[in-house]
Amino acid sequence: MNETILAANWDRIGDSFVTAIIDTLYMVSITMVAGGIFGLILGILLYTTRSGGILQSKPVYWLLNVLVNFVRPIPFIILIAFIGPLTKLAIGSTIGIDAATFVMSVAATFGVARIVEQNLVAIDPGVIEAARAMGASPWRIIRTVIIPEALGPLILGFTFIFIAVVDMSAMAGYIGGGGLGDFAIQYGYRSFDTEVTLAATAVIIVIVQIAQLLGNTLSKKIMRR
Repeated sequence: MNETILAANWDRIGDSFVTAIIDTLYMVSITMVAGGIFGLILGILLYTTRSGGILQSKPVYWLLNVLVNFVRPIPFIILIAFIGPLTKLAIGSTIGIDAATFVMSVAATFGVARIVEQNLVAIDPGVIEAARAMGASPWRIIRTVIIPEALGPLILGFTFIFIAVVDMSAMAGYIGGGGLGDFAIQYGYRSFDTEVTLAATAVIIVIVQIAQLLGNTLSKKIMRR
């Protein structure tokens, strides 16, 4: 019995491969910017409104904490369906690269928020009390004390989130988001072409390694100051 081994036809799928890389970088970049900004704001609010915080407010902290605890554990593939109506309202569609990016941004926001809060909690309370004693406003303390004090660990936390976002982008194909994950499934797994799957996986690994290296290097420089 003869077996036919199919080799990847890169002349045919090469352009799709490049497009998949661009789509992945697009989704990850937009998600990191949107999720990073909103997650940072939410994380700072969690830290500052908790008991003893400079903006202490039990009702606000309780509400934000419950919201983060509710959304963050939801697996990404389920979150896609769960917030479908919200995605439809915001994007106008529940399929496509923009819809996938919106869901990824929501997931990243709550992931970043918890990581930010955890890193800020480690700040020496004495530093903040000293700033308060000098009459610094809450906004000034956040901008000149809290964020700078936790910047190194925050960069490592954002690097971790970046890797998680890349992982989410691989599942974006379920809603027509494209990207390397969709490319690997469509041209690799479903076509029984291991070469394509390995190529897509290799690019994802390279992207993650570059991000990890940059994150580690930057955080070390900041923490040595």
